[in-house]
Amino acid sequence: MIEVCTVGGYEEVGKNMTAIKIGEDVIIIDAGVFLPPLMDLQESENQGRNTEKKMRKIKALPDDKVLDEIGWRDKVRAIIISHAHLDHIGAIPYIAHRYPNTPIYGTPFTLSVLERILEDEKMTLKNPLKKIKPDTSFTVKGKSGNHKVDFIHVTHSTLQVVFPVIHTKDGAIVYTLDFKFDNFPTMGKAPNYKKMKQIAKKGKGVKLMIVDSLYSGEDKKTPSERIARNLLEDAFSVAKHDRKSALFVTTFSSHIERLKSVVEFGKKTGRQIIIMGRSMNKYINAARKANLDPFRSKIKLLKYRRQINAMLKKVNKNRGKYLILCTGHQAEKGSIMDRIVGGETPFKFKKGDNVVFASSVIPTPASILNRDKMDKRLRNKGVRVQTDIHVSGHASGDDLRELLKIFNPEHIIPAHGSLQQETPMIEIGNEFGYNFGETSHLSSDGKVLTFK
Repeated sequence: MIEVCTVGGYEEVGKNMTAIKIGEDVIIIDAGVFLPPLMDLQESENQGRNTEKKMRKIKALPDDKVLDEIGWRDKVRAIIISHAHLDHIGAIPYIAHRYPNTPIYGTPFTLSVLERILEDEKMTLKNPLKKIKPDTSFTVKGKSGNHKVDFIHVTHSTLQVVFPVIHTKDGAIVYTLDFKFDNFPTMGKAPNYKKMKQIAKKGKGVKLMIVDSLYSGEDKKTPSERIARNLLEDAFSVAKHDRKSALFVTTFSSHIERLKSVVEFGKKTGRQIIIMGRSMNKYINAARKANLDPFRSKIKLLKYRRQINAMLKKVNKNRGKYLILCTGHQAEKGSIMDRIVGGETPFKFKKGDNVVFASSVIPTPASILNRDKMDKRLRNKGVRVQTDIHVSGHASGDDLRELLKIFNPEHIIPAHGSLQQETPMIEIGNEFGYNFGETSHLSSDGKVLTFK
């Protein structure tokens, strides 16, 4: 019998955490934070230390205390992290102590990011960190036997993303948060379809699939990152021969593939590339430690406010010499872009300067409002603002149909969103003969589902 506790991420975008019980053993997959309450804290250098108590108070952590209530906490044998985004990894520093000595498994880049987070928060873990390469397998030891786990390489919007697959005597359990099927990535390999098909045909096939349903309501295929690269090239064309105006770019810090394109096109403008911000430093240094840094020696990386302000003073005097890649694409309070627009730095935007938002606005009321205010303030200064230079890292409807065809699971559980965002995945399941309540299941945070 397989039991699944949908701890978090089944009613909201964030707090992703799932616990799977096989006999007397529990395996946790992901432990992420809820980003909206952290938006005003993440970039501030004076935010103070985040504690478990503080994080629970602002409801930034998944409520994993449900595992105490159902008697699973002492049965946890492993914590597996699918990738390095904060809504999947960010809760680990605050809750891992509740599972003492339980190993944490992730890819080298993912665990390198975790190590950077721990350094920033001045925290340590007693849990052993087990770095597992994509497209390899490992064994979780338990009281009910050993459990083989595969890491299948897949594409998303950060490095070394995997589908964890737990093998059981009743069939495989496949966890597909987060992904898109990018057949033409600008960095790394395409998804490992061969391995996916092998698992679908092995033994009893796939018993259960937990599926990324954030954009299941969009009836299309999510475009390749190659499209975003083309959009960036076009966006940079306006500044390629302009040696008088400033050029700023802001995007997701974890999107190393996107940063690579920014650096490559930035070099063609003849400008010196300066990267600023704590989260930019965190992910780039993690990539360096994992030997995945694609732009070593091509950039200058700044983290501390004194360094940043000194450089921005130079940029203000010689605007055409530099390209600034910085934090603040969501207009987060305390981010580099927020501080510049708010007049807190030596740099002042002027008419004709360029700002490229190589990102979408996260669809939360706070992010939408903050970005709208920032965009208006920039345009009122005469700045040329280019927005939505971006493609999503999440699967849309066509990708999800392809996923169902490949794995052909017996049961599906939509995840990573609100009821409104997950319901279209149930409708897609209907197209493939899944019956709601029987073989397709909508869940909620803290609920337990049983599969006999």
